Amino acid sequence: MRKIRKILVANRGEIALRVMRTAREMGIQTVAVYSEADRFAPHVRFADEAVCIGPPPSAQSYLQMDKLIEVCLQKGADAIHPGYGFLSENAIFSRKVSQAGLIFIGPSPESIEIMGSKLSAKLAAKKYNIPLVPGTEEAISDVAAAKKRAAEIGYPVLIKASAGGGGKGMRLVHTEEEFEEQMNRAISEAQAAFGDGSVFIEKFVTAPRHIEIQILGDKHGNIIHLFERECSIQRRHQKVIEEAPSAILTPEIRQAMGKCAIDVARACHYYGAGTVEFIVNDKLEFYFLEMNTRLQVEHPVTEMITGIDLVRQQILIAEGHPLEIRQEDLQIRGHAIEVRICAEDPANNFLPDIGTLQTYVRPQGPGVRVDDGFEQGMDIPIYYDPMIAKLIVHAEDRNKAIAKMLRAIEEYQITGIQTTLGFCSYVLRHEAFVSGQFDTKFVEKYFKPEVLQSKPQAEEERVAAALTAFLLEQHVDQPITPATQPAAQSSAWKKRAKW
Repeated sequence: MRKIRKILVANRGEIALRVMRTAREMGIQTVAVYSEADRFAPHVRFADEAVCIGPPPSAQSYLQMDKLIEVCLQKGADAIHPGYGFLSENAIFSRKVSQAGLIFIGPSPESIEIMGSKLSAKLAAKKYNIPLVPGTEEAISDVAAAKKRAAEIGYPVLIKASAGGGGKGMRLVHTEEEFEEQMNRAISEAQAAFGDGSVFIEKFVTAPRHIEIQILGDKHGNIIHLFERECSIQRRHQKVIEEAPSAILTPEIRQAMGKCAIDVARACHYYGAGTVEFIVNDKLEFYFLEMNTRLQVEHPVTEMITGIDLVRQQILIAEGHPLEIRQEDLQIRGHAIEVRICAEDPANNFLPDIGTLQTYVRPQGPGVRVDDGFEQGMDIPIYYDPMIAKLIVHAEDRNKAIAKMLRAIEEYQITGIQTTLGFCSYVLRHEAFVSGQFDTKFVEKYFKPEVLQSKPQAEEERVAAALTAFLLEQHVDQPITPATQPAAQSSAWKKRAKW
């Protein structure tokens, strides 16, 4: 075993802070890297040391493999934690880190390579008889052959990029007439996005749920699962709200999915933290989708229901320690929900929004956690993912977790940019979500931008109520209007209204 004394965190924002906090608790020093756009970011101040690695574009900073390794060696760090995104699932980077004599806090490059391709991942899973969505088992480029296979599977079908993610290189095809055009588009988009035009075909699962299993494996062959996360509330094939456990899984299905997730990890000799993703149909039949060979954005909900620090486990596994947690030791404790707060405008097709955080006040209270990387007065840069924070709550059951999250969203104060807070509040109040009867098509089925436009009236009513309470407390006999009241009083009742 090799003790880690200093970690370079090859990431930014909330995940960089998340890793650094656990490292500090473990007595491990940290090195932050930052682009010129992130010079004043909280993760830069929090780290023991910080180094600027380039201009704002990620290709010139956070994706500079050799520069990151050079800084790591110069600062005397033992290991690199990649966080998520950027280089976290890059087998070339993982291999370069090891070849430099450093520890990569993540899986082996071989595991990343196998699971980095959806096709090779499916072939690995097939060896363990893991349920797979009907489709092609290898990349296909012949349109006539692809059409024939699609007819055998039955429409609708999905054409998917083998190296894809985030909905890129994916096309839903309903009829044979549109197949050729959609396949050519998928190949072109996959080539542009990933440098790999390989595509394959899958049967489209109607009313699909997206449910994933968190796993941990050590370098001694021990692998456990830490239950599931429900990730079906999505926009543009990207998650917005996650929860654990799922509202629909029975203990029997949970156990079966957990076993399959462990088998997928075994199929690629996996160690570290990883996530095995499944698609579940309306009959609760599940199929292996893919494996993410890194820490997930939504990992906090698993931490909340298990009490296990996944970053700590990653570091211990990287040092060579065997897992001290046994499967039988684990149990689900309560319910957790996470919402991603993104600088996006839900009323404008969730397009990214940029600007300055003029007001930024986090919610507080028991069972409320905020993972973020921004502060009031900071600018939201255009160069990176628009997520600015993750709001996580934990309560003893699902209904109480929903109520706590709604309270926390109301308490979260953000001005200067559009965010997904209002959308998340709408989802959490919706009958389909409350009942647990929803799927990945929630936005298409239920969400209309105009549902968020009623908020200003509600705000006015709340302000009016707060003003009335203020006047009563002050024993004011004459009515006061916002136009005539003193500035101090105006400020006071606005504060009560949470402006």
